[in-house]
Amino acid sequence: MAEFLPSTRKGALRRIRVSLRRRGWTAAVWRRRVAIMGGAILVGLAAIAFAWIADHVSGWFTRVVTRYWWSPLVLTPTGYMLIVWITNRLAPAARGSGIPQIIAAKRDPMQATTSLASAQTALFKAVLTAAALAVGGSVGREGPTVQLGATIMAYAHKLLRVPINASVLVAGAAAGVAAAFNTPLAGVAFAIEELAAAYEQRMTLLVMTAVLIAGMIAQGVAGDYIYFGIVGQTLPLKAVLIVAPIAGVLGGVCGGLFSRLTLWFARGGAYRISRGRPLLLAGACGLIVALIGIASGTTWGTGYGPARAIIEGDNGSLWFGPAKFVSTLVTAAAGLPGGIFAPSLATGAGLGNVLHFLFPMQPTGALVLLAMAGYFTGVVRAPLTAVIIMSETTGSRGLMLPLLATALIAEAAAGLVCRERLYHGLASGFLPSGKT
Repeated sequence: MAEFLPSTRKGALRRIRVSLRRRGWTAAVWRRRVAIMGGAILVGLAAIAFAWIADHVSGWFTRVVTRYWWSPLVLTPTGYMLIVWITNRLAPAARGSGIPQIIAAKRDPMQATTSLASAQTALFKAVLTAAALAVGGSVGREGPTVQLGATIMAYAHKLLRVPINASVLVAGAAAGVAAAFNTPLAGVAFAIEELAAAYEQRMTLLVMTAVLIAGMIAQGVAGDYIYFGIVGQTLPLKAVLIVAPIAGVLGGVCGGLFSRLTLWFARGGAYRISRGRPLLLAGACGLIVALIGIASGTTWGTGYGPARAIIEGDNGSLWFGPAKFVSTLVTAAAGLPGGIFAPSLATGAGLGNVLHFLFPMQPTGALVLLAMAGYFTGVVRAPLTAVIIMSETTGSRGLMLPLLATALIAEAAAGLVCRERLYHGLASGFLPSGKT
C-alpha cells in the first residue's frame, strides 16, 4: 500500500498537469500574464512618481523666478547647454519626446532594451526631463512617460523570460499615456492611431489590460481627478457650424507648421544653423525661452497652469499661444529630452483665446477646447486621440461632436502644411542607417 500511494499521487498530478495544459494554463501563459499585469502596475506607479517630481521642480523654478525675475537669463540658457551636453554624451536615445523612440523600437523589439527602451535611457529620460522643467524648459512629461512605460513593460517581460514583441512596447506606451493624463480611453486610442501599424487581436488584449491596470493604479494613488477640471459648456448648432471649421483650420495650420519646422530642425536644420555646435544652439534656444518667459510670465514648463486658467475663463494675453508655440519649437530644436503633448495643449488653449476674441458671445471654455483639439490634432495627427483626451481631461461629453468635427478638419488642414506625421518622421532618426 505504501508503494502504491506515490505512484497514485504521480498519476493524479500528471492528470492535473495535462488538464491545465489543455485549458491553456501553462507556465508560459502565466508568466506572460504576470508580466503584463506587473508591468502595468509599475507603469502606473512610475507615472504618478514622475508627475509628482515634475510638478515639484516646476514649482521650484516658479518660486525662483518670482523672487529673482532675471534668473532665467542665466539659469535657462546654462541649463539647456548642460542638459544637451549630458544627453549627447551619455544618453542620445533620450533626446526629444520619447514617442518616436518607441515607434522606432517596434522595428526590432527584441533589441529594444539595449538602447531605445533601456534602463539607462529611461533613467536619463526622467532625470533630464525633470531638469529641463527645473530650468523653465517648454517641455511636457507625457511623451517621456510613454518611453518610460514601454521600457518598464519590456523589462517586466524580459525578467520573466517572456518574448518582447511590438505588442509589448505598444501596451507599455499606451499605459503610460493613460496614467499620465488619467485617461484610459485616450491610451487605447493613441495606441491605435499613433503606435500600432497593425492592430491585432493579441495587441488589443495587451493594450486594454495594461491601460486599465495602469489607469486604476494612477487613480488609486492620485485620486479620481479630471486633468483640466470639468467643463460643462456646450455650443449651439449654428455656432458649431461656424466655429468648428475656423478652429480646425487655425489649429491644423499652426500645428502642421510646428511639425514641419520641428522635422526641419531634426533633419539638419539645427546643424546648419549652429554650424555643428549643438551647445551653442542650446544656449541660444535657452536664451530665447528665457526672454519669452520673462516677457510673458506664463510660458514656462508644461503650460498646464495657464491652459487650465484659460479654460476656466481667465482670458490672458492673446500672445500666449504664439509665445508658447515659439518656446516649445526652440526647445525641441535644442534637442532637450521632453514631450510636446502638454505644451501643445497649452498652445491650443492660447489659440482658444484668439477664438474667444473673435466670438466673445460664445462660452469661453467650449471655444478653448475646440482650439486645443484642433492644434493638438495638427501636431500629432491623431484626431480620435485628440477628441478623447479633451473629453476625458475636461468631462466635456456635450462637446464630443464639435470636437470631432474640429479634429477632422484640423487633420486635413495640417496635411496640406506638413504631409508627414511628426512622430513617425522623428522616429526615422532613431533607426539604423538605411532603414526607414
